[in-house]
Amino acid sequence: MTLDRVSRTTLVDQIAHHIEVAISEGSLQPGGRLPSWRDLAGQLGVARGTVSAAYEKLIDRGLLVAAGSAGTRVAASFPPTTVTTVSDAESLRPPDFQFGATRGLIFQMGIPANDAFPATLWARLYRQAVQSTSTRIDYGDPRGLSELRSAIASHVAIARGIECSPEQILVTSGFRSGLGIALRAIGATGRQAWVEDPGYPVTRFALELAGVHPVSVEVDEDGLIVEQGRALAPHAALAIVTPGQQAPTGVPLGEGRRQELLQWAASRDAWIVEDDYLAELHLSGRSPPALASGEGANHVIHVGTFSKTIAPMIGLGFIVAPRPLARRLIDVTTWLGGPPTAAVQLALATFIREGHYLRHLRKMRRLYEERRSCVLATIAKLGVYTSVPAALSAMLPLPDGFDDQRLSLDARAIDLAPAPLSPWFAASSRPRSGLLLGVANVLEHRIEQDCRNLLALLRNPGQRPGYANVLSQ
Repeated sequence: MTLDRVSRTTLVDQIAHHIEVAISEGSLQPGGRLPSWRDLAGQLGVARGTVSAAYEKLIDRGLLVAAGSAGTRVAASFPPTTVTTVSDAESLRPPDFQFGATRGLIFQMGIPANDAFPATLWARLYRQAVQSTSTRIDYGDPRGLSELRSAIASHVAIARGIECSPEQILVTSGFRSGLGIALRAIGATGRQAWVEDPGYPVTRFALELAGVHPVSVEVDEDGLIVEQGRALAPHAALAIVTPGQQAPTGVPLGEGRRQELLQWAASRDAWIVEDDYLAELHLSGRSPPALASGEGANHVIHVGTFSKTIAPMIGLGFIVAPRPLARRLIDVTTWLGGPPTAAVQLALATFIREGHYLRHLRKMRRLYEERRSCVLATIAKLGVYTSVPAALSAMLPLPDGFDDQRLSLDARAIDLAPAPLSPWFAASSRPRSGLLLGVANVLEHRIEQDCRNLLALLRNPGQRPGYANVLSQ
């Protein structure tokens, strides 16, 4: 709050205006407590009576309430037309980013099972971690706590076949953080990058924002078509791939393609960013080894996250830095990054070190396999025979030109959250319509009704022409 002491507007009115704006923009929430007259007056360098008069003006208008010993608070509700809130049209949210619900919805992609999170265990570990880290006074290692880096290095060696030391591990706040660090370390601005088509939309947006030119490379049943990438952009600085389970199709990168991709990176001194978003959560047999394991790993930046295997609220991920780029990655992290809070890191380190993480993953694989099978069987039972498994989802193709994005929005009105397939394709390619049905939060006792509700949106011939080609009834 800044006051203009030479303005014709009184200090009382300026203070009242600042508070009203804060309320209208949502910075001050209903019921929120304001500073006392004494505290705010001391901060602003004005008399207490000036602050008191400003508060009284807003109390008279119904924006604030005097709560006695509980202080002065923002009113729980406001008089009509008093406060103008920021509309969605004026929102500062990025237009291309989908902000999810605060709770997991049926068919929602990218989130783990709500009902399987080990909340009691995590609360205990986190409470212990807070007590252990509360007396630390330094900012800590910018790469992350040594305890967590050691735990991650041991885990990826066992589970993903990656030979690395804790010195090569950088703790991040997730995939987007890891990608941002990698792009800066590579110095990719102004250069080209291969991206999968279809592929994770966030990756394309992030590249464009960083000044990197995404080159869309088609995906088939063996994953990224490396030969096409060579033809379209042989001098690209990097390729970003999801080799374990391609997003969104779920296909693993074939062995021949893996070798082609590694050979291209070595021959061009390029980099491969391996988005290992589901790690060991492979529902069809054993997870393939990571690209960062074995020969060619010196050109692979392995990026992992715990958001999809444990919970988004953990807010932790990691990079396995290849040795030739490790020093640069650490420098970027030191000056432009930094890991999340020490308590969360320490809690996760204990969660991994005591074996809870591996047990959790085993439990999740069984649960998700059951739920995906249930979704596929239910859809087939209801007359749709073209749905296919795709990682932790089922893919439901729709006719060309079908407005899958509008359908997805319609489904939100009935608390279903299938993801439209078309945004996963680059604008320069030919997008295919479809729905991605996340299986993590489906419940067996209600899955048939949820599927019926979703298919009812598709069977309305007046609004959804052309779907008769997909439904058998």
